[in-house]
Amino acid sequence: MKDMMLLIEPLIPPLRRYARALVKDHAAADDLVQDCLERAITRWHQRRADGDARTWLFTILHNLAVSQMRQNKRRGGHVALDDGTIEPMIARPATQEDALHHADVMRALDTLPEEQRSVLLLVAVEDLTYAEAARVLDIPIGTVMSRLARAREKLSQKMDGAAAAPNASVGATIHRPVFGGSLFRRVK
Repeated sequence: MKDMMLLIEPLIPPLRRYARALVKDHAAADDLVQDCLERAITRWHQRRADGDARTWLFTILHNLAVSQMRQNKRRGGHVALDDGTIEPMIARPATQEDALHHADVMRALDTLPEEQRSVLLLVAVEDLTYAEAARVLDIPIGTVMSRLARAREKLSQKMDGAAAAPNASVGATIHRPVFGGSLFRRVK
């Protein structure tokens, strides 16, 4: 039991980050991580001893998220009756440019197909190798590489377009940082 906790506990923050990026709702993401951890703990004996716990947990989380998205598509979206939760404050307030850049990145990520977004998040944000991402998504490694290349290209195009977007109300150009940060660059 102690070995299991030593393997699982450090993976909770990356699991939460990936879940939040997938479902775009903090409460739903926390529920998804809770379901993932519950499934992992109850089925720990089914895990291959030589397998990577990180890849196994991300696979469980991804499969639960896909199932949840399919279920939501069939049933329709959830409407919260009480939306009075306040998110914890970040240590350093973001500048207006940071907020605009973040909004542009999130909007561009939302426009990517789910298959490309998942690969991009796993490789670029969660720092999984191509092989680990392929195991998580249960696809060939070549498919990971092609989806990642297409996702990076589309994201780059959208961010280049967002950086040069004119301000319709004033007629001036919004000066936003040009997308080219190291977050989505090719990493082997």
